[in-house]
Amino acid sequence: MRILQVITSLEMGGAETLVVNLIPRLRALGHTVDLCVFNGTETPLMQRLKKECPQTKIYALGHGVYNPLYILKLAKLMRGYDIVHTHNSSPQLFVAIAKVLCSVELVSTEHTTSNRKRDWKWYAPIESWMYSRYSHVICISKIAEEKLREYMGRDWADRTKMQYKRISTINNGVDIQSISSAEPNPYLISLKENRKAILMVAGFREAKDQDSIVRALSLLDQNKYEVWFAGVGMRQDIVKQLAKSFGVADKVRFLGLRTDIPNVLRAADIIVMSSHWEGLSLSNVEGMSVHRPFIASDVNGLREVTKGYGLLFPHEDAKVLADEINHLSSDEAYYNEIAERCYNRALEFDVNRMVSGYSFVYNDVISNGRR
Repeated sequence: MRILQVITSLEMGGAETLVVNLIPRLRALGHTVDLCVFNGTETPLMQRLKKECPQTKIYALGHGVYNPLYILKLAKLMRGYDIVHTHNSSPQLFVAIAKVLCSVELVSTEHTTSNRKRDWKWYAPIESWMYSRYSHVICISKIAEEKLREYMGRDWADRTKMQYKRISTINNGVDIQSISSAEPNPYLISLKENRKAILMVAGFREAKDQDSIVRALSLLDQNKYEVWFAGVGMRQDIVKQLAKSFGVADKVRFLGLRTDIPNVLRAADIIVMSSHWEGLSLSNVEGMSVHRPFIASDVNGLREVTKGYGLLFPHEDAKVLADEINHLSSDEAYYNEIAERCYNRALEFDVNRMVSGYSFVYNDVISNGRR
């Protein structure tokens, strides 16, 4: 089967990481899998894909995201594939339009539980038409599926209708074994000295809440703790200013864009994901894979994976977060119990399960045509 993955870019992010994890494993199953990116800027993830899959063709359409000229370029590319699989908003829409000019089966992955477009009532008919062009839509978590059905309504939410069957959930997956066995980054180990390192791996984006971790640090003994943020983004300077205003700037390390996330995770002592909302965060699963306790905001997309295994704190409640960190640090048995529960939970999201699910969807779409 010839499959074309289409995404905005290979900047660091959950959808981008999923695509880079998916392509070599689908190729190992015997599929031909290529990639189309709207923004062809060279990134660490693109370099990784080229190294791991030199036979994969990477088509770069330009350097923007919403250039309507991409539609004609896409239509020409799509004719050479059996399945075109989209990720993110602009590829979803542009590929749906391009399908008018060619015959190919479309699959998409819904990576989030919420986006701004769903608040635009005038845009709903466009999205309804767009999704109707897809043979199947994969959601990365049950809550993402529930929110999409709620938004789409009508036949998409009616179990008796054929359209209902065109949405399903395949949980995001990561390579648990390679992450859990990674060597801790020795430089970071030396930097923290005798302090406990609290790590969050995420871009500084609208959905993320690094602010609450900074506030929590201000409530902790700064001789015992420091915070690491791995990632970049438009809110980074805001978080830096917040750390200064709370007097904790010297205990907050901004690690930047990393290609060694497993090694960074293994060097930390407590992993935190503080967010306003999520789909199903790959960083969530990765953070639960390294035999460390994982703490997450009690919000959609994090709650479903973490509850009963890791620890949850109320959204934006820095005091409860600080109390949980202190409890973990002062009670070794509790620390080890939470760490073990997290690891066992992560095993349920192994990447091989995800790849099998995607391969099943592709084969079903080809065998049965559009449902």
